[in-house]
Amino acid sequence: QVQLVESGGGLVQAGGSLRLTCAASGRTFSSYAMGWFRQAPGKEREFVAAIIWSGRVTNYADSVKGRFTISRDNAKNTVSLQMNSLKPEDTAVYYCAARGGGYSATLSTQYDYWGQGTQVTVSS
Repeated sequence: QVQLVESGGGLVQAGGSLRLTCAASGRTFSSYAMGWFRQAPGKEREFVAAIIWSGRVTNYADSVKGRFTISRDNAKNTVSLQMNSLKPEDTAVYYCAARGGGYSATLSTQYDYWGQGTQVTVSS
């Protein structure tokens, strides 16, 4: 069982930055791949970024590539999403997710545990 708690969301102007952090409970954090997803009002939940168990491999949605960076600290049981050059279309609730087996995926159905989400609002 893994419990996930996101923090760091808020209101920012376009072009600004935010850093989201997800804190995980449990002693087996390093065995999970971690992902970030987002959901805007009236839209489906979409993949943002993911990182494998070791942190050595990451992947990103095309819409955030070059602007967002995912990282993890297995000693602290945390995964972070650094978001730069934010755009109004990045406005959404951002969710942290954990996937057993250690290797990342881009479909939300492939993740086992989810946080409650944190709101990110980017004003124009």
